[in-house]
Amino acid sequence: MPRTRSVVLAAGAALLVRRAVRRRIATSPLWPLPALETPVSGQGGRRVPSLRLAVAERAVPAEGVALLRLESPAGTPLPEWRPGAHLDLVLPSGLVRQYSLCGDPADRATYTVATRLIEDGRGGSREVHEHLREGAELVVRGPRNRFPLAEAPSYAFVAGGIGITPVLPMLRAVEAAGTEWRLLYGGRSRATMPFLDEIEKLGGERVTVVAEDEAGLPDAAAFLAEAGEGAAVYCCGPEPLMDAVAAALPEGRTLHLERFTPGASTAQLGTFDVELRRTGRTLTVPAGRSVLATVRDELPNVSYSCEQGFCGTCQQRVLEGEIDHQDELLTDAERQDSMLICVSRCLGRKLVLDL
Repeated sequence: MPRTRSVVLAAGAALLVRRAVRRRIATSPLWPLPALETPVSGQGGRRVPSLRLAVAERAVPAEGVALLRLESPAGTPLPEWRPGAHLDLVLPSGLVRQYSLCGDPADRATYTVATRLIEDGRGGSREVHEHLREGAELVVRGPRNRFPLAEAPSYAFVAGGIGITPVLPMLRAVEAAGTEWRLLYGGRSRATMPFLDEIEKLGGERVTVVAEDEAGLPDAAAFLAEAGEGAAVYCCGPEPLMDAVAAALPEGRTLHLERFTPGASTAQLGTFDVELRRTGRTLTVPAGRSVLATVRDELPNVSYSCEQGFCGTCQQRVLEGEIDHQDELLTDAERQDSMLICVSRCLGRKLVLDL
């Protein structure tokens, strides 16, 4: 009997140990290392709310452009937003893409977004054009606003093609407020420029339309030369247009840019090392490859989503090293000790991540 009792007790103890181990592994994929803290941006306290919305209407406001009006299937009011805000659309394939809200902020029943088909893009715009029809449902995150309309005595807006989408609600807002404004709007042709009729009706002579097939490229320098002292300059469009606006900005004017692709890195794009402190491995990040892709070779469960530096899902804490921040999301305080590993790199030879 004593021997039998000893066997039973040992078996019970072993069962308790196995359960404890399972619980420890569940709380830390890298067990027996400590569980990682939850990142601040993409998965922590600043988590962006998600909604399941349906396509209530699909339209074509210009050649190659699809407009979607999204509503709650339950008919509940949608979260408020201000001009310059955007949504993250989680497409049926799982791709996440950002689109500016271009409707009326006072309309709590629908969100309106528009996207141009990019033939040689990464597939997001094609999926929107080919698969999102009336009645389709999808998850959206937001709205978020990193391109807010600041108070100013006057405004000069510059938009190129689909870059008009965040600008359009701003035009309506400053017009309603009676504030002085002007717009330079360029595109390949008038037929490819969405919302053109509404904008020309709204602004009249304050709107300068430059269709490339008629008049070539817009002259940003000549347009900005007429911007009044203290004017806020807002620009969204292709990178060459935004570069031209930045280069021609007169003194005493403030520039606000909106882009949905990562900016060019000012750091050396060569090889550097990334030490994963908790994992105990040091990896080499080659030129032309992201930190995220390199880290996922070792830790395939590391979270990510947009891969463009906008959503914050891949934010990781940096213990050592100088960061070349290339994201469009983190605050100055967050940049002190964290980075978005999908786009940001290293200014030196080594980074140490809390992974």
